[in-house]
Amino acid sequence: MAVGIFDSGLGGLTVLNAAQQRLPDVDFLYFADSAHAPYGVRDAQNIYELTKAAVTQLWDSGCNLVILACNTASAAALRRIQEEGVPPGKRVLGVFVPLIEALTERQWGDNSPPREVEVKHVALFATPATVASRAFQRELAFRAIGVDVEAQACGGVVDAIEDGDLILAEALVRSHVDALKRKMPDPQAAILGCTHYPLMEQTFQDALGADVQVYSQGALVAESLADYLQRHPDMIGEGAGGYLTTGNPARVSDRATQFLRRQIRFDAA
Repeated sequence: MAVGIFDSGLGGLTVLNAAQQRLPDVDFLYFADSAHAPYGVRDAQNIYELTKAAVTQLWDSGCNLVILACNTASAAALRRIQEEGVPPGKRVLGVFVPLIEALTERQWGDNSPPREVEVKHVALFATPATVASRAFQRELAFRAIGVDVEAQACGGVVDAIEDGDLILAEALVRSHVDALKRKMPDPQAAILGCTHYPLMEQTFQDALGADVQVYSQGALVAESLADYLQRHPDMIGEGAGGYLTTGNPARVSDRATQFLRRQIRFDAA
């Protein structure tokens, strides 16, 4: 039995790794749409079409629950997929929820009016498509007031990570943090709004300074998933776990093994 985890490339491995550690008895089927990565520079319609095709394949593979471990897909496609209707017994969830729960210190099911929270100045680092969607700000506004969010589109970071060029990725992260701090000199918290970015978490932290709280998604999503599966055990679907990619399986396997520092073997989707 497996839960599906989808990402445009390898960034979702940060979520997968945390989920596997938190839920060692659950199998996961990971789908990387590497042939079309990165999503962050695509338009909303194209992101929706690619995401819907991947999610449908995971459903067809026996996954009742699919996690969009991709902020760009969550921002541009999740709501539309949900509103258009999903097959009976199937669900698709995004990764904004645990971040906003942590930032606002309230549960997702808490439908009370928005209230003031301790953190007032938040830096959001995300792909150009996620920034353009303003999905994070919209969801945050339902739950908190008085929070100033300054978004920085981090062009090039995902490409560098996918190519395995971590030196370039580090340089780009420092450049994007500098650009953000010119607009918001003293952020209290920073959201790493792309599942690739936890691979650069220490670089973000060093560039931002030790007094800035950095919110990374892996552990937050894993804990939220554990709670969800405890309440909805039927969402652990049928089918085996594994790794699928639309890209070159050998190349993607090499990159994944490098990221997770353990042997990973992808098969063709």
